[in-house]
Amino acid sequence: MANAAARPCSKGAIAAARADPACAASAKPWVLTATILASSIAYIDESVVNVALPAIETDLATTVVVIQWIINGYTLCLSAFLLVGGAAGDRFGRRRLFVIGLSVFAAASLWCGFSPSITQLISARAVQGLGAALLIPSSLALIGAMFDENERGKAIGTWAGFSALAAAAGPLLGGWIVDHFSWRWIFLINPLLALPTIWIAYLRVPETRDPDAKSGLDWPGTLLALASLSSFAYGLMTWPASGWNDSLVLTSLFGGLALFVAFLWVEYRSRAPILPLALFFRSRAFSAVNLLTLLLYSALGGALFFVPFALIQVHGYPATLAGAAFLPFTIIMAGLSRWAGGLLDRFGARLPLIVGPAIAAVGFGLMALTVPRGPYFVFLLPIVVLGFGMVISVAPLTTTVMNSVPVHQAGVASGINNAVASVANLLAVAILGAVALAVLDHALDQQLATDLSSVVKQALSRARDSFVVEPSLAGLQAADRQIAEEIIKSALAESMQVAMFIAAALALAGAAVGGLIPRSIEQPK
Repeated sequence: MANAAARPCSKGAIAAARADPACAASAKPWVLTATILASSIAYIDESVVNVALPAIETDLATTVVVIQWIINGYTLCLSAFLLVGGAAGDRFGRRRLFVIGLSVFAAASLWCGFSPSITQLISARAVQGLGAALLIPSSLALIGAMFDENERGKAIGTWAGFSALAAAAGPLLGGWIVDHFSWRWIFLINPLLALPTIWIAYLRVPETRDPDAKSGLDWPGTLLALASLSSFAYGLMTWPASGWNDSLVLTSLFGGLALFVAFLWVEYRSRAPILPLALFFRSRAFSAVNLLTLLLYSALGGALFFVPFALIQVHGYPATLAGAAFLPFTIIMAGLSRWAGGLLDRFGARLPLIVGPAIAAVGFGLMALTVPRGPYFVFLLPIVVLGFGMVISVAPLTTTVMNSVPVHQAGVASGINNAVASVANLLAVAILGAVALAVLDHALDQQLATDLSSVVKQALSRARDSFVVEPSLAGLQAADRQIAEEIIKSALAESMQVAMFIAAALALAGAAVGGLIPRSIEQPK
């Protein structure tokens, strides 16, 4: 029996693994290890880039609108292809898509690190998004397939805890790298983690797929989703500079809406849709939890985009300290995620998904109050509160998604929920970024109308449409520099404060949606 327990699962189907208890038992730790490592790579990269954005904007001499595409180029491809990635994993094999996605992500990371221009960096980030779209839903689907319903909550809690640990530790590591080396090095750590993860997946993780998966993949739906999101994002990010009346802004926004309607029509008619609309109509829990995901992750994505700019540009802290500010979040998520995974069994889905987003809303509100003032330690309190809110929310939210659909549709459900979270991040960066830029420019315009010296006014004009302070101050003498710097930082703090209050409102709306989730959820067959 000892030898049987030690051998890895070698059969291709999950049914075979479950038929051999020793095989299944030996595979489960490896499944968790591989999925945690792979998800950590994606989440480290996603979180560490935010800390590097001010350095990238300065080094490549670009604007904040272009910088937003470093985030949104990744998020666009991630959002659109997550849906087809989940479906492809169910059909062709979740382990296969997992390995392909991880390989693409690692190769694109090398491209990011050696990109000579902003155009190539954005292109490489888009390819990274494609790789992440294949590996992330496959990670959760592998867990859903290998662990039964009684074990799934704790398994997902463990996965969420370690993934959150990696995501939150990323900014500290990235800040240190930016301060001491170059932002380019933050992308080059990914291949070092990818290689052992691929080795584990090939040798120790059994292949799983949905035997009832329909043939064909919904490429028309995927391309319409990508086009719709791209059009929306372009219109929203162009709005601050061009205004609502600009024909290109209006064309982009209304074009995005038309493409989204076309996407829904294609999904309704498709034999193998990437977004099975029936899942939303069949399960109130699935619909509500995805709406909650949209609201809560919009708030989180917007806040994480602005926090490094607030700490580095408004208060002048080095990137290392800006990254270290997330350590309380790291400790809370890593230490309590496994416990939070059991909240669903003890209290049902509704209570954690009301309380968690409500606490997160308090954290975002406190962030808004601390942006303009306070020493470094004052910023830690909102992040502690946010950590408690998110740890209560994440594992019950993910488990509810998996438990509200039949087990054979785990890949599709995981892909949909991760796509919703990615769309939330995309819209948050675009919308909150546009709002913050509009507030910033308005505040600077008000100062331009006052009695200031011509050189100070020139500096304020240069500061428009940018979240980086230093380039606008070039060439100023000490007295004029101090005046201009105080005005620009005050306007920047005001813009980010508005964005944080909007994030708090989104999280509070998510708590209200949590009240729509049934107290108990029975997994459909």
